[in-house]
Amino acid sequence: MTDVPGFPPHTQLLAALARLGQATRMDAVRNAGPHNLSPLQADIVGLFRRGAAVLRQSDIVTALASTAPTISDAVRVLRRKGLVDATADLADARARLLVLTPAGEAEAERLTAFSDGLVEAVDTLPEQDLAAILRAGTRLMRELESRNLIPMSRMCPTCRFFVPDAHPGEVRSYHCDFVDAPFGAAELRVTCPDHEVRD
Repeated sequence: MTDVPGFPPHTQLLAALARLGQATRMDAVRNAGPHNLSPLQADIVGLFRRGAAVLRQSDIVTALASTAPTISDAVRVLRRKGLVDATADLADARARLLVLTPAGEAEAERLTAFSDGLVEAVDTLPEQDLAAILRAGTRLMRELESRNLIPMSRMCPTCRFFVPDAHPGEVRSYHCDFVDAPFGAAELRVTCPDHEVRD
């Protein structure tokens, strides 16, 4: 019996993930919207929607695994476009607190939706495939986080409200204590505004 030619499975998986990342980046470029946002600017606006209403620039650097000068430039452009405002941080005179303006809030709302093409492609997956991908995806993300290769994500497995084996033998075996409801692997969240880090 001979080995299948070509790259090994782990390389194939990483290549597939890179291609999927390329699809979402291309979608972000096409979805620049009325303010002609770059993918990085859109990511910054989206951070406010997914998490805190007020952020320091250092929070954005950490969340997006970027550099201070890169984020500073992007924030400067967002302020010029009228999407982000800055106020003095009373706790740190050197820092500024960033908030979305009303126009920024509207843009954040628009950015929450992926394009029809991406959504339709994902909707072709059977529920069990979607569940398997989300289960494996969150496990891989946790592993990458533990190696400091990606920043911490606001996902179910790292949340204090997540109970993984609350309903053994059930399809919806997980439980969210925040909303007090069972859910299954196909409903795992990789970003959640109600996330609180588990002790």
